[in-house]
Parts: sequence; structure tokens; C-alpha cells
Amino acid sequence: MNTGSDESAESESAVAAAGDGDRAESGLGSRAPGFIKASRTLHLSWQVGVFVVGLAVVVAGVIMLPLPGPGWLVIFGGMAIWATEFVWAQLVLRWTKRKVTEAAQRALDPAVRRRNIILTTVGLVIIAVLLAIYVWKFGFEMPWRIKE
Repeated sequence: MNTGSDESAESESAVAAAGDGDRAESGLGSRAPGFIKASRTLHLSWQVGVFVVGLAVVVAGVIMLPLPGPGWLVIFGGMAIWATEFVWAQLVLRWTKRKVTEAAQRALDPAVRRRNIILTTVGLVIIAVLLAIYVWKFGFEMPWRIKE
């Protein structure tokens, strides 16, 4: 089972020689304590435990998507748990952070903000008109008590 948590000495020296720009790359791999990494069996058990805990958190987040609860936040929390041990999860989490940052930057763009304000205003006007029509036609009665 190649989890990508074992790094060779060449890749560590290459990352160290790359400089400050690639410092984020040095964070790839297992973050297990040294005494756990020393034993192959213990390290594999550690990885299985991290995977099971992360899987439980991700499944809880998926369950929370249609139900009340912070589903996406919990899913990203499970990915963060996996990222403590698995390179693939670290890369997925890094990609997600980059995309969220790009979306936040786009949202701060003046043209996008203007468009969003206009769309929100149009939506609120439509809702206000529909609410006014309802009140004009039925008064302040609740929908389940309307007798027509």
C-alpha cells in the first residue's frame, strides 16, 4: 500500500534546495510522530486509524448535506484529518484552498460585486411584489387557513 507518506532523502534535499518558494512542498507526507514512523507495522496501523477517523468525519459531513448541519465544513474537516497522513489528501486540500481563494478574489472584483448587488436587488423586488400581491389578495392569513 503506497500512501505516499514515505519520502526519500533525494526528494527532501531537492525540496530543501528549491528555496522558500517551494516550502509548501516540504509539508507533503506523513505527520506521524517519529516513534510511530520508526516501526512499519505501527505506522501502517496509524495510517489505517487516521483513514478510518477521516472517513467517519467525511461520511458524517455527507449525511449533513441534506440534513441540518455544517456538511461542507465537516467534509473539509475530514479531508484535513486525512491530509495529516496522506499526500493525495494534502494535494486535494491544497487545490481546494487555492480555488476558494480564487473565488474570494473574484467576488471582490468591482464588476462582479456590482452584478451581485443588482441581482440581489432584483430578487428582493420580485419577492416584495409577490408578497404584496399575496397580502392584497388574502390579507395576513396563513396559507393553510385560507378559505376561498
